[in-house]
Amino acid sequence: MEYKQIAPSLLTPVAFLGSLGIQFIQFIEMLGSLMRLCAKSMLCLVRYKPPIQEIIRQFAIIGNRSFTIVFLIAIFTGMVIALQLSVGMGRFGMKIYVGQIVGLAIFRELGPVLTCLMIAARVGSGIAAEMGSMVVTEQVLAIEAMGADPVHKLVVPRLVATVIAAPLLTTIADVVGTAGGMIITVVEAGVTPDFYINQITDTVLLRDYASGIFKTVFFGYFIAMIACHQGLMTSGGTEGVGKSTTKAVVYSSIMIVISDFFLTKIFLYF
Repeated sequence: MEYKQIAPSLLTPVAFLGSLGIQFIQFIEMLGSLMRLCAKSMLCLVRYKPPIQEIIRQFAIIGNRSFTIVFLIAIFTGMVIALQLSVGMGRFGMKIYVGQIVGLAIFRELGPVLTCLMIAARVGSGIAAEMGSMVVTEQVLAIEAMGADPVHKLVVPRLVATVIAAPLLTTIADVVGTAGGMIITVVEAGVTPDFYINQITDTVLLRDYASGIFKTVFFGYFIAMIACHQGLMTSGGTEGVGKSTTKAVVYSSIMIVISDFFLTKIFLYF
């Protein structure tokens, strides 16, 4: 009897479409709020003097949080790619060309994408949790009551620091990943380190490196803005902080993967 009473409200097409409509409206509202925060942060960058000391502090925090995990991800990614390619290309007697593919894969795609995914997980979650806690404890309201702009004080330093840190961490990941690939290639393919390095330098061009680095600038921007937005939109106490942190990581990761395709397509024309 209870099932008959509940089923019409849950299973009717009208209820399903209504639920989709509500979710779509919420997504549009969230997107509009994010766009307003992006516009306001860019206006603060132009109108006010950047808080240099806070930017440096945030940059140091981001580096400390991300360096170890980026290093580990990069070196093992390079080793796994080299190992798989050594096995696959060995069937065709082409093991000596493993270094060329490893270099291109890391510098153009895997280095930038995996590094920024780790930044989103480690740094983006931290930013969302920190700012969400400030909202819940009314520290943001206190900043506004003192006549200061929370976007200038809180968002801008984290935005600038993340945009600067992402390319630098990606450069480290490119070098470390290539070195990890060299270790496995030398062992599995039987080539010398000098031969491997010559393959990298002959195959990987400056535009390959630049393509990956320019993408990380956009990725860093997306990570910082989404994390700050989710933090500032926090409500519902400590439970809301947890939800905002989860959303920040999920939305940032999705944005990185989607934008990577379009940015890659654009950079191929240059």
